[in-house]
Amino acid sequence: MTMQISTMRGYLSKSIGSRRAFNLANLHELLAEVDLRSYLNALGFGNRISLGGWIARTTGPGEFGRSTVALFPEVVSDGSILTRDRIPPEPSRGLHTICSTFHQIGIHSYFCVPDIKSDDDPSTLNWNAVQLGTPVDAKMQTLDEALPSYLRPRERKYNFLTYKTDLSTLPDEHVTEEFIKEHLRVSFQTKFMSEVSDIDGIFWGSQFTYPLEIKEKTSAPDRNLGDFFGLDVGPFVKLAYYSAKRGNLHSMFVVREITDTETRELKQWWFITFEKLAQYASWNQQGGGTNMRGGGSTVVKIPKDQFLPMTKSELEKL
Repeated sequence: MTMQISTMRGYLSKSIGSRRAFNLANLHELLAEVDLRSYLNALGFGNRISLGGWIARTTGPGEFGRSTVALFPEVVSDGSILTRDRIPPEPSRGLHTICSTFHQIGIHSYFCVPDIKSDDDPSTLNWNAVQLGTPVDAKMQTLDEALPSYLRPRERKYNFLTYKTDLSTLPDEHVTEEFIKEHLRVSFQTKFMSEVSDIDGIFWGSQFTYPLEIKEKTSAPDRNLGDFFGLDVGPFVKLAYYSAKRGNLHSMFVVREITDTETRELKQWWFITFEKLAQYASWNQQGGGTNMRGGGSTVVKIPKDQFLPMTKSELEKL
């Protein structure tokens, strides 16, 4: 069974439109995630970064944030999504390593595989999942069967495909990956009450595992900090969550610095670990642009001189 790019683009225009105010800045950040994987591959680290996914935690009075799951979808690059009869792909060794790290700090992680019953019909796409990172092998089940019982079912159905946004500027080659990720999120949130945030990618170094927050930025001047990069409070809090869980799990803020907002030409890739970010981030925040939900954002300022260039030698130290 197959899914046309136009069908996936149409679904995305609704799912993303209903999730956030999708603007050009969001699109550039999405493309930066893809560009980072290409850049790391050129450096010889292509097998050390995962594709993105979702992290979700329980909601409700007395239950908020007590339990967390991570979902990593299989990405079918050519747009073909095969039927349930196929043999599910084997998760990569890297993903097993990531999920093992998550499991050690109490985050249950799942590799999710799609199947479809009718050509070109997203409503017939279903998800199967297998838990990774545990000491024993688990079997592939439907997403409902695989997920833990502590997740609270949604009592009222919510339409996550209500609104539309223009995604004509999203290149065809990136539509499939985004469609798969979004369909998994909608399927999960349709069934379970949860707070969900995206995982831009995960880099595993020689010592630690690093969930990534990837942004495209120009630097700005500050008379106290010098040049700085800004990070919205929401992503900052998510990185702080990873830090609080610790174990072998660290986190990292990655910046694709561009020369200007017109040509968006790459100037330099930078990164900073959360430990260093938290130490040097300014206590005086400032207002930013439009956030992911369409409202005003608050920006944490981090001095640019505390970032490291994302070179092979620096990555080998992680």
